[in-house]
Amino acid sequence: MIRLLLAEDQVMVREALAALLGLEPDIEIAAEVGRGDEVPDAVAEHRPDVALLDIEMPGRSGLDALEGLRFDHPDLKVVILTTFGRPGYLRRAMEAGADAFLVKDAPAARLADAVRRVLAGERVIDPGLAAAALAQGASPLTERECDVLGAAREGAGNAEIAARLHLTHGTVRNYLSTAIHKTGARNRTEAARIARDRGWL
Repeated sequence: MIRLLLAEDQVMVREALAALLGLEPDIEIAAEVGRGDEVPDAVAEHRPDVALLDIEMPGRSGLDALEGLRFDHPDLKVVILTTFGRPGYLRRAMEAGADAFLVKDAPAARLADAVRRVLAGERVIDPGLAAAALAQGASPLTERECDVLGAAREGAGNAEIAARLHLTHGTVRNYLSTAIHKTGARNRTEAARIARDRGWL
């Protein structure tokens, strides 16, 4: 029996996934959580074989949870399931060590098949997203530019960003200017939106 952890913040979606996957004769729902920061404790307590993670959750994103799981539970298989079919998310998930990446409009049978395949050592990636990720290429933003843009997206001003990231005001301005140029945006708000839409943040 394959023990599965479901991490999804939308209750109706989580319950539907649990019901559909629970119909599979070889899959057991070991635990369900609605927040990304609940994932580590749930994995430690229930010891699932596969963790099914949404990307956008309160507390901690699925991608951040994935990075922690790879460090603490290297044998755990992780499937990223998301509404947001963004090539940048796929690239980040694969770089963080995801075993599968699927969008939520995939049939339930495909999801169950992906769970079985990752346990057999395969990687499963939505083919349309894989092609889009290759076409888009890697993010042009540096890690620090992402940090600054992420803080700007949350509404922080230059002084707050500088204090939060331990940078000077001039350095923050430079990072924002470079990020705006790289994204082809007109301002920091648009740059943050473009970066988020492409899965770079």
